[in-house]
Amino acid sequence: MPQYTAPLRDMQFVLHELLDVETELKQLPAHADLDADTINQVLEEGGKFASEILFPLNHSGDREGCKLDVATHTVTAPKGYKEAYQKYVEAGWPSLACDPEYGGQGLPLVVNNSFYEMLNSANQAWTMYPGLSHGAYECLHAHGTPEQQALYLTRLVSGEWTGTMCLTESHCGTDLGMLKTKAVPQADGSYQLTGSKIFISAGEHDLAANIIHLVLARLPDAPPGTKGISLFVVPKFIPDADGKLGARNPIFCGAIEEKMGIHGNATCQINLDGASGWMIGEPNRGLNSMFVMMNAARLGVGMQSLGLTEVAYQNAQAYAKDRLQSRSLTGTKAEDKAADPIIVHPDVRRMLLTARAYAEGGRAFSSYIALMLDRELNHPDEEVRKQAADEVALLTPVVKAFVTDNGWIATSEAMQVYGGHGYIAEWGMEQYVRDARINMIYEGTNTIQSLDLLGRKVLMDNGAKLRQFGEKIQAFVEANGADEAMSEFITPLADIGGKLTKLTMEIGMKAFQNRDEVGAAAVPYLRVVGHLVYAYLFARMAKIALEKEGSGDNFYKAKLATARFYFGRLLPETAMLIRQARSGSDNLMALDAALF
Repeated sequence: MPQYTAPLRDMQFVLHELLDVETELKQLPAHADLDADTINQVLEEGGKFASEILFPLNHSGDREGCKLDVATHTVTAPKGYKEAYQKYVEAGWPSLACDPEYGGQGLPLVVNNSFYEMLNSANQAWTMYPGLSHGAYECLHAHGTPEQQALYLTRLVSGEWTGTMCLTESHCGTDLGMLKTKAVPQADGSYQLTGSKIFISAGEHDLAANIIHLVLARLPDAPPGTKGISLFVVPKFIPDADGKLGARNPIFCGAIEEKMGIHGNATCQINLDGASGWMIGEPNRGLNSMFVMMNAARLGVGMQSLGLTEVAYQNAQAYAKDRLQSRSLTGTKAEDKAADPIIVHPDVRRMLLTARAYAEGGRAFSSYIALMLDRELNHPDEEVRKQAADEVALLTPVVKAFVTDNGWIATSEAMQVYGGHGYIAEWGMEQYVRDARINMIYEGTNTIQSLDLLGRKVLMDNGAKLRQFGEKIQAFVEANGADEAMSEFITPLADIGGKLTKLTMEIGMKAFQNRDEVGAAAVPYLRVVGHLVYAYLFARMAKIALEKEGSGDNFYKAKLATARFYFGRLLPETAMLIRQARSGSDNLMALDAALF
């Protein structure tokens, strides 16, 4: 049956050997005193919470789902979820990476990132409740008034209250410029909001005393499109200045969406029937404020798929070592058994190594981006902060889309290892596949992320951010190009870097003539960029493993084998992707819509 053990050894390798976070954090005044031992202790305890408290609720929560009482508009989460949340709060986990001014522990995001990977491996649906709260915290921390911060932040940090983001409406989906929810100013400085939202994750539940909704809406005189959107904080229960809960605000759950996966999270249709709200930030600039939360959510969705990739891999490799079927093509390996374990078969190993490589690559990538975020937020040098911010902006859509694409691939391959058992619910694997599928859709579909990367982050600044990141890679290539032992990693890394530069220039030139060329190339283009990042990080990890493989620690032997598999089996996908991106828009747009 399903199992989960936190991958602490690989996390420690990424944080301390690959990224050297202790040295990095010493340059950031807010985190200068944090040492490796403290980080390891936090993650060890986080791993225990994930595996012992959350993981046992994953399968049962999926089977039970959430229940709506239509008469009272209240939602009950699956059995055990509320108690698990209380333990989460009592242990202080909500405050891990929050500002000490509001009761937070002030740990860096790179530590919180690893913690959330474990939570998502254990139970993605449950983890969405506190995960969305952290996004609401980030938004209010950046754009809330002092009064809003004093009222809401301490309670979000403590976990006493949770948060949501209410963006989507049924008629517009991702095109937020079409949203219709209205906000009418009131004499007391508040606003009365009326409208409907859909797909609101954790929009109603019984885990916490209050839910703080961040809602996008239009003022009566708002200009059309995205320039006319404002942001409002709309609490479920209206608190007084001291935080004491008062009247029930008319922001209600009208229905729970019937979904393919993440059944343990309440994905709600939300109706605002003249609900009281208070503006966050400036009028008609709500989307700018909400992007703080949306970008945090996009990184968080990448972590959801990374968590699922890891837990699916763990279970598939355990099954492959235990399941007996057929004999090895090169001769019997288990003479004392009726058949060999299926892990002897080459294609089973391909499936397992695909999941393993995407887990290890995703862990390195997401931790790298989290460290860049810590630099952006805390480094004393303005130029360093700017460089980090540019890198985060460039790679955030890649984290969201590439890691979730790979999570879908990895969970599907892991389920395939089980054969027919993978399709049966009691083994747990089919849930990981179902849960992984949503991550490619919400918080901006992966196509939206691809358009953002190519259209806004690359072509809009003539490739400046991409060149800046490429200079890091080039420096690594030049520093290690003469090392014969590294040639199997350096040569393909340099090759894909050069090919991406050429591809970017080609698409940019074609886009001057026809903007559809950007849309046609964007999805394969993003995957090429994702593979460039993974190739860079796997080459760096391979360098460390080569230096330490003589230590006798089999961890480094396994790391090298995984890196070689990645370069030999997964990176070559880029040849196909580049041809797809170059093929242009004609083969997509030539067929008349009436003939579809």
